[in-house]
Amino acid sequence: MVVASPQPGAQRLGAIPSLEEAYEACRRETEAWAKTFYLGTLLMPPAKRRAIWAIYVWCRRTDELMDSPEALARPVAELALRLDGWEQRTRELFQGKVSDGLDRVMVDTIERYPQPLQAYLDMIEGMRMDLAKTRYANFEELQLYCYRVAGTVGLMTQEVMGVDAAYTSAPWSERPNTSEAAVALGIANQLTNILRDVGEDRQRGRIYLPLDELERFGYSEAELLSSSLNDNWRALMRFQLQRARQWFARSEAGVRWLAPDARWPVWASLRLYRGILDVIEKHDYDVFNKRAYVPKAGKLLDLPFSYLIAQAR
Repeated sequence: MVVASPQPGAQRLGAIPSLEEAYEACRRETEAWAKTFYLGTLLMPPAKRRAIWAIYVWCRRTDELMDSPEALARPVAELALRLDGWEQRTRELFQGKVSDGLDRVMVDTIERYPQPLQAYLDMIEGMRMDLAKTRYANFEELQLYCYRVAGTVGLMTQEVMGVDAAYTSAPWSERPNTSEAAVALGIANQLTNILRDVGEDRQRGRIYLPLDELERFGYSEAELLSSSLNDNWRALMRFQLQRARQWFARSEAGVRWLAPDARWPVWASLRLYRGILDVIEKHDYDVFNKRAYVPKAGKLLDLPFSYLIAQAR
């Protein structure tokens, strides 16, 4: 591991704290910004949960380059340069170069659980898509975006999660593609984010719902921008929720083969995040004025059910 002097203007956790301090900073940040996700990580063994916190914070730093209030006020050219710098720093990170606490925990995580560099570079490409695109013509375009900004997380974390010993001894014909399942879960989560955040994204001038599907359901871009709630909107949203649930279902085959100490937390996170779709329905698809989330009591009540499902595999 090479410890370098902090780079000017770098996103930082601090002045290269100890490994324990840096992991604790990641824990606190995950708890503050991803409560449902954080709850799931607490069901993991300590080493795995710390690795997941580190990866989460790296992903959040990447997202902040584009979506933080400070970033939104910057010109596109400057944001592009920031992404270029972040890509270079990420490549150096995989060579063991450390300039702050986040680098330190990421290098430790990569050493413990080998990570594919390409997944991280693909996520950065997803951020670059946001530089140039504010509309998506069809689902094929949107699926690529969802893979880059979220499906990649499945690839980043699959070595941390591990697989059941029974997976490696099962006949090839019975083994699902765990990488495809991991990507599917990330895409399902991102589609859920998009449906929950239609109102917020609209205010930023972004529409992620495929334009050809708006047209198919007779709902115009102007109506979306004006927060119009009508029967066409509800039909469109029912279709979108159904597709998101299909992606969650595609991920389940892989979740069933995860290592025993990862199945419960992943099932819990999957079920709780999918629950956001149920809340959108309860709100009669009003994502313009109501934010969909699963209440804390609902999260706690679901944990025993997720545990039983995880044991059954």
